[in-house]
Amino acid sequence: MKRRWVYGMAAGVLGLVACAGMQARAQEAKQDRGYWEAASDTARDVTGDISISELKVSIGFSRFTIAQILELTPAQATAIFGADADAQGGGNLYRLDVPAEKRFAHHNTLCGEQETQWMATWSDGRSLDVAFFSGDAIPALTTDAMAKSQNVCELLTYVR
Repeated sequence: MKRRWVYGMAAGVLGLVACAGMQARAQEAKQDRGYWEAASDTARDVTGDISISELKVSIGFSRFTIAQILELTPAQATAIFGADADAQGGGNLYRLDVPAEKRFAHHNTLCGEQETQWMATWSDGRSLDVAFFSGDAIPALTTDAMAKSQNVCELLTYVR
């Protein structure tokens, strides 16, 4: 009888630990949500401040629908942003559609004469890196692919 009780308690504790791990991972993926001030000169010149919610990204006075495609791994964040492979944080790859002719701060576009189709984010809670991509195909998020990619449009930095 005691043995069953001990096994039951152990299974319950393991279940709680697994749930806590899943919640922590979900929180990391949501770190990019909220209002962000442009921190890099490029971000100030191209987008100004941005805001990300579950379904929209606001750039300047324009809002665009986004769809989360996947949560980024630290290795993917390293490939895109050059982040430390052991860096804490979380991020996502989103699908979006920003027309090529859409102008933002200082009359700049995100991807020149191409539509912006993808947005990747990585946040450690206080800073946010954002990459915009063109092209219909999902970006290959490896170091080699990023080094050769013709679809990377902008790499921008924001802070809270």
